[in-house]
Amino acid sequence: MGARQSTAIRVEHVLGEPILVLAGDLDVRSTGELRAAVHEHIRACGTDLISPVVLDISAVGSIDATALKVIAAASRQAQRYGVRVVLRGAQPAVRRMLHLTHLIRLIEVEREPIPA
Repeated sequence: MGARQSTAIRVEHVLGEPILVLAGDLDVRSTGELRAAVHEHIRACGTDLISPVVLDISAVGSIDATALKVIAAASRQAQRYGVRVVLRGAQPAVRRMLHLTHLIRLIEVEREPIPA
């Protein structure tokens, strides 16, 4: 098992849409930062969106159940306001965790990232 990659979170604009880009390892140590960033991104995007709020996780090396639960909770909260949250670029290890935790039922996942 390799060394833990630090978590990096930033907003990028792709085709005029704000995308929250997550990178590194998302685990119990990064959940506070992750929770704040995801909720702020959803608030910043607003509730009058036609397109979904996108979280690009293509650079996430690993994710644990705690971090996935943070994303699932944010997704459920956003749905109450009519906003969809979508994970973009989930790597096989991340998709595997989504299935193992059964959170795949609660979190919408795009399989392929859109090229910039």
